[in-house]
Amino acid sequence: MVSSVLCRCVASPPPDAAAAASSASSPASVDPCGGAVCGGPDHRLRLWSLFQTLDVNRDGGLCVNDLAVGLRRLGLHRTEGELRKIVQAGDKDLDGQLDFEEFVHYLQDHEKKLRLVFKSLDKKNDGRIDSQEIVQSLRDLGVKISEQQAEKILKSMDKNGTMTIDWNEWRDYHLLHPVENIPEIILYWKHSTIFDVGENLTVPDEFTVEERQTGMWWRHLVAGGGAGAVSRTCTAPLDRLKVLMQVHASRSNNMCIVGGFTQMIREGGARSLWRGNGINVIKIAPESAIKFMAYEQIKRLVGSDQETLRIHERLVAGSLAGAIAQSSIYPMEVLKTRMALRKTGQYSGMLDCARKILAREGMAAFYKGYVPNMLGIIPYAGIDLAVYETLKNAWLQRYAVNSADPGVFVLLACGTMSSTCGQLASYPLALVRTRMQAQASIEGAPEVTMSSLFKQILRTEGAFGLYRGLAPNFMKVIPAVSISYVVYENLKITLGVQSR
Repeated sequence: MVSSVLCRCVASPPPDAAAAASSASSPASVDPCGGAVCGGPDHRLRLWSLFQTLDVNRDGGLCVNDLAVGLRRLGLHRTEGELRKIVQAGDKDLDGQLDFEEFVHYLQDHEKKLRLVFKSLDKKNDGRIDSQEIVQSLRDLGVKISEQQAEKILKSMDKNGTMTIDWNEWRDYHLLHPVENIPEIILYWKHSTIFDVGENLTVPDEFTVEERQTGMWWRHLVAGGGAGAVSRTCTAPLDRLKVLMQVHASRSNNMCIVGGFTQMIREGGARSLWRGNGINVIKIAPESAIKFMAYEQIKRLVGSDQETLRIHERLVAGSLAGAIAQSSIYPMEVLKTRMALRKTGQYSGMLDCARKILAREGMAAFYKGYVPNMLGIIPYAGIDLAVYETLKNAWLQRYAVNSADPGVFVLLACGTMSSTCGQLASYPLALVRTRMQAQASIEGAPEVTMSSLFKQILRTEGAFGLYRGLAPNFMKVIPAVSISYVVYENLKITLGVQSR
């Protein structure tokens, strides 16, 4: 029954009930096979027949127990964890079971994922998977098996004795079996490594075992660091304007974008537009390296034995890694703010700035604003990751047919939207952090805490005061993302990073 449910032609998803009824007289108009193989307009009826077979208690819904008993009767054995994943993936109304419509939608979405996996395994692109391709694919994932073991895997799926698996055999075998993200999706959808918008609070990208073993991971990180340096340098004037507006703008001092640029140039000339950019670029390397190493160690502590983590595991591991990296380089964050706010002749350079801060304010000054900075990691990283994964999965489900490669414009659009949402959510905390970092640079400024500063801003400026400098911050997102992507792709070629 299971092998006869899905269409044996591979061109189109099954028609719905209305389409089936309207095309009963001409099945060839519905299915490329003309109904001779897949049953044409009877396809939905076949799905209904399978649903009834699996619905052992006849309540119109498939729970974990129904699937376990029903699949066992059909000769398919799945673990409870696997069945729970199936129900969770298809259960749109969150009632703990799949009704018929949810069951049909799950199978359709599942087939798209299976097609991507099949394409990734079909190295020869001949529509069939043989033992050598299985050995190579598993080796790419860091799993070494012999050709004899690969042949055993083939025999479990091979129905016609050819010792190769075609698409239909692959799909029939994996029907009602959960599938996770595949390495190609990881390769094509790198996000935090490629895009640099000036804030390094995103959850790190996943690297496949193959990339880690061949050393490609560090080349990706070097390319990402170089792209970030160019991107931050090109958008540095907007970043400095944002800092000035966060610290100095108020109801009585309404600083606009044009006025801010004019004021900077009048005070220090055109070069002053790049104040603070040097330390902002220098901190990319240590922050990225510490964050990546911490992320890899925390992944092991999270306890996942999979190659890639689930979304909530990535958020936890990424946020903790971000917190460790930020704690390690936070004095550089304070220096960046002070250098951006300095007046002409105030400091001769970064080291002079650090020496004067240490002499006048002590070591504690290098950790001013630390608490709001740490608190900002969760909303930034969480929303950025959630939005990016939502957009990625929406694209994969709707448009991915033969490849998981989204193309440049989709990748740029998804990266821009997710970064913008993440920044918007954490911006009030970022503003409070910057004001606390800048405290001593304002003569006679009283010592304030995070909560008192929030209250003061809300009392004197209203909620709008928490978003001072948001305009130049958003103005730099699109050019920053675009520049970092172009530079990243060119550096990849220079460093010999393999692209698939």
